[in-house]
Amino acid sequence: MLNVAEDRLDLSRIVDPAQLRASLDAIAAKHGGASTKARQEVLAEVKRVNAAGRETARTMLFDDGGGTACATRISHLQDMITTALYDYASTHVYRVDRPSKSEHLTVTAVGGYGRGTLAPGSDIDLLFVLPYKNTPWTEQIVEWILYILWDMGLKVGHATRNIDECIRLSRSDMTIRTAILEARFICGERTLFAELGTRFDTEVVEGSGPEFIAAKLAERDERHRKAGDTRYLVEPNVKEGKGGLRDLNTLFWIAKYFYHIRNTEELVGLGVLSRREFNLFLKAEDFLWAVRCHMHFLTGKAEERLSFDIQRDIASGLGYQDHPGLSAVERFMKHYFLVAKDVGDLTRIFCAGLEDQQAKQAPGLTGVISRFANRPRKIPGTLDFLEDKGRITLADADVFKRDPVNIIRLFHLADIRELEFHPDALKRVTRSLKMINAEVRENEEANRLFLSILTSKRQPAIILRRMNEAGLLGRFIPEFGKIVSMMQFNMYHHYTVDEHLIRTVSVLSGIDKGEETREHPLASKIMPGIEEREALYVAVFLHDIAKGRPEDHSIAGARVARKLCPRLGLSPKQTELVAWLIEDHLTMSMVSQTRDLNDRKTITDFAEKVRTLERLKMLLVLSVSDIRAVGPGVWNGWKGQLLRTLYYETELMLSGGFSEVSRKQRTEHARAALSEALADWTEKERKAYVKLHYEPYLLAVALEEQVRHAEFIREADRAKKQLATMVRTNAFHAITEITLLSPDHPRLLSIVTGACAAAGANIADAQVFTTSDGRALDTILINRELPDDEDELRRGASIGRMIEDVLAGRAHIPEVIARKTRGKRKQRPFIVKPQVTISNTLSNKFTLIEIECLDRPGLLSEVASVLSDLSLDIASAHITTFGEKVVDTFYVRDLVGQKITNDNRKLNIVARLKAVLGKEADELRDNMPPGMIAPHGSARRERKASA
Repeated sequence: MLNVAEDRLDLSRIVDPAQLRASLDAIAAKHGGASTKARQEVLAEVKRVNAAGRETARTMLFDDGGGTACATRISHLQDMITTALYDYASTHVYRVDRPSKSEHLTVTAVGGYGRGTLAPGSDIDLLFVLPYKNTPWTEQIVEWILYILWDMGLKVGHATRNIDECIRLSRSDMTIRTAILEARFICGERTLFAELGTRFDTEVVEGSGPEFIAAKLAERDERHRKAGDTRYLVEPNVKEGKGGLRDLNTLFWIAKYFYHIRNTEELVGLGVLSRREFNLFLKAEDFLWAVRCHMHFLTGKAEERLSFDIQRDIASGLGYQDHPGLSAVERFMKHYFLVAKDVGDLTRIFCAGLEDQQAKQAPGLTGVISRFANRPRKIPGTLDFLEDKGRITLADADVFKRDPVNIIRLFHLADIRELEFHPDALKRVTRSLKMINAEVRENEEANRLFLSILTSKRQPAIILRRMNEAGLLGRFIPEFGKIVSMMQFNMYHHYTVDEHLIRTVSVLSGIDKGEETREHPLASKIMPGIEEREALYVAVFLHDIAKGRPEDHSIAGARVARKLCPRLGLSPKQTELVAWLIEDHLTMSMVSQTRDLNDRKTITDFAEKVRTLERLKMLLVLSVSDIRAVGPGVWNGWKGQLLRTLYYETELMLSGGFSEVSRKQRTEHARAALSEALADWTEKERKAYVKLHYEPYLLAVALEEQVRHAEFIREADRAKKQLATMVRTNAFHAITEITLLSPDHPRLLSIVTGACAAAGANIADAQVFTTSDGRALDTILINRELPDDEDELRRGASIGRMIEDVLAGRAHIPEVIARKTRGKRKQRPFIVKPQVTISNTLSNKFTLIEIECLDRPGLLSEVASVLSDLSLDIASAHITTFGEKVVDTFYVRDLVGQKITNDNRKLNIVARLKAVLGKEADELRDNMPPGMIAPHGSARRERKASA
């Protein structure tokens, strides 16, 4: 596709074709060309040459960093090997001294190999072209070459066709047409290849440009859709993903087909690309090829997904270093996404030139290109912009020069008139970014228009994304420019920071328009009553604006907001509100997921931080939008329920409605309500049953649940079951409940969660209460996996049976887990430094122990076991997973019900926990007692001692 200078390639270091040919001739002379011994030695020689050439290419890649050069070198190596094999087969194995016209053959490269580039692990795509039909000679030659290539361990895609077949099939099959378009002569009869090219141009290409363009663009769009339709996935596909090599290939295919060019540089002479844009094309292609070649060399296979497991090694191979605020791998991935963005820019610019050319050459065409023939219409109220078949475009080439604010105005008009963008308009935006200077940034009209776009009632996220893809957002808001294409090296965030911010605005817009009432009922209910709507949108858009800095991004982000908000036209009061929301944008989600919401101190502390109902409402909507925009599968109904509980409890306190009735009075009221609800029970049964439960259960569990538990316990008692489980699903929360009744046990939490691990269940939460007759009533909440309720109920019942089997001694957890994980050792590319924090100020009754570390199977059981060994009673535990990292909070007291205040004891707790957190899961598993391995999840345990 692109020419790389011969002197830079230094192909002689890869393979010496004369020496290879001489070696094979010597083998033929020694053993007879067609002998089995000769074939074995030929295979051994080409294997040796291939391995040596690829190793040299790998060394040169590390030395000069040239990705395109590396791909060209490997392609050249394959050319020389294929040519040598063809020469050997036709000279020494199946020699024909006077071949007839039908005994001619040309070997051509197609696909990526046809472009003269080949990744280390890629398939070798060959097309054997015949003049008429297959003959015994051509069959033998093709078969001999293919079997040698296969025996070399290469993956070879091949086809054998005559010229007529090539032409006929390329007319009906767009994939074959593309392959012929890229066909490149390797060896054999050159006149055959020339005839194929001539006939292909006249009989297939001529007059079919619009058809081919439409097919290739549709193919690209479908490929993007399957890949998630974003170039900002943190584990991108370098070959097939949006902004990857295939997008550059598509541009070249269309250019070669429509403009009849052989080299991308010719587009500069045609005026389609500028010299700067062509150089950008070269740099993007070279970088993507370098990444792809490194990936193949590192993994030893055709790996196209730039996964977390290999990103760190690739970054090291490409020479990236750590910088303050960004690790080497994060700097590498930011570069990758900037290149992917450049590919998007080039696509828009190329399509704009293509449309102009199409409109000039074929104004009467129908189909995808036909809309270009229609004359643009004026847009009311402006002389600078036109509407062209539902797309906004510029009235003339000087629109931005006359008034640079028109660059912002273009997007504002597209928003209010709900127009798509003409590629030419976006091309001119990209080429005019230097006009966005300090004067434009401070322009009152420009900022008013931008704020209108951001807070639009239509589709603000779509317009913001177009502005970002054109490079405008980063120019107009330089702070945003710093986080464009920035990724965070963790499993929690699925997108780059800029894409996450735009997606957060999208979620907020959906809530604002009432489109999320089912998914987010509370946020949708309170959104219309939020007075400072503009401030909320600005806070949502800026909440991660300071990511990648050495300091806390929330604090630095608040400082950015105080500088930027006045420029956008916000009042001092609104500015401070935005700054507060950004500084505390993680508070509500963290409190809801890591704190005991039944502890009044939790609600009191949170209410003191929020202070007003308006800020509480805004923080809830921001928290929902933020979590939803992190990535697929991060949000679930259970997190929504935790946020709603925190909101309602805080709302009561802020409005003065928080109950001042004593816990004793509320407990007696709850006990009376439960007795009344059991109206169909005898008086004796009711009195006996309500005495079973302690205060924490009666105050924390809803009456409806208490009645359900009562029936469950009565049935178990009548059946004289020591162990019993029941299951129900909750589709809205995406949770399945497993309720367990069993004799109490000091390590019950570890054993139950270990059983869940053995059954493959991921715990979202758990409530464990102790009854006065020495039993435990546990409700384990696991994440739902199956869409059908009946299937999920069967899965829950199976997990319940596993819990019963473990408690009854019929199953041994380590053995079950070993069977499930055998052969599935997972690489761990992430590093999370273990941290342990002890606090006595966050609860009136309990000491809080918070741990932060890398997630692993069995962590909850291990930590619970250590705390038990330290004679600590776990009153409740809240375990939250952020990708590969967990933040666990345990509410504990000593065995006499007191907080942990002794400094030496605190130091001992920290040391013991850090020793466990620092170990690898595999090492721990070998020495763990039965029942001690558990999945991560959240657990709450109320002990009799806390009653």
